[in-house]
Amino acid sequence: MLSRREYRTADGLALVADTGGPEDAPVVLLLHGGGQTRHSWSGATRSLAGRGYRVINIDARGHGESDWSPDSSYSFDDLVLDVEAVLADVTAPFALVGASMGGGTSIHAVARGLRPSAVVLVDIVPELEDEGVHRIRDFMARNANGFADLDEAADAVALYHPERPRPDDPSGLMKNLRQHDDGRLYWHWDPEILVANISTAVVETIQQSARALGQQPDLPVLLVRGLLSDVVRDKGIAAFREQVPHLEVADVAAAGHMVAGDKNDAFNSAVLDFLTRHMPA
Repeated sequence: MLSRREYRTADGLALVADTGGPEDAPVVLLLHGGGQTRHSWSGATRSLAGRGYRVINIDARGHGESDWSPDSSYSFDDLVLDVEAVLADVTAPFALVGASMGGGTSIHAVARGLRPSAVVLVDIVPELEDEGVHRIRDFMARNANGFADLDEAADAVALYHPERPRPDDPSGLMKNLRQHDDGRLYWHWDPEILVANISTAVVETIQQSARALGQQPDLPVLLVRGLLSDVVRDKGIAAFREQVPHLEVADVAAAGHMVAGDKNDAFNSAVLDFLTRHMPA
């Protein structure tokens, strides 16, 4: 059974989360990617809670049901402060599981002094493929005027994910959309996030912060990579491993950048195997 909970950030925003699992168990904090919501982790949340972990699955600031920042504060420093606020009353061991933007947040959190028992990075390394990054940004920047209906939104997603079958019933997309007063549907995230995350400073922050992972050989780090990803490639993994020699890598076949959504069972299996070895429930 999952419960809805709100957390308050240092600058007064409300973050909405789904929580589940035993109250006194080791904690797994799930951090989704940019432009996603906590619903991208629905399968992982149920799987982790079912295996005895305490799971906190949050909508990042500016995403889903969480508040948007009135002054467009969406830097990695802001996101790390949010993670610290969510974990403020956690006394048990905890792991950070972050996809894309959430993975960058996890890396930066360690560099800022947070001490998790394990870190899982989902399809993100310091040296990303420009082609894949640009494709994501183009998708997020497109359709700024929203959609007339769900079918139009489903067509946009199908264009971005041609390898996935277009659903006959697109109603599930409403988890990622909100209807404005004009009747049109818009993505459930603040467009200012895109502005805040396109500078070279963002990439440099991740690259610099990643050094902290290599300086902590006792901190288990897993990279889960979709083999069809155009964002993370072998050379990026090799460069990351030079920084973090103890890095573990789990390749998920037939999965792209959205690994958990593409192959949820394989993703859950890789994460559970890693956590069972390094932070057992």
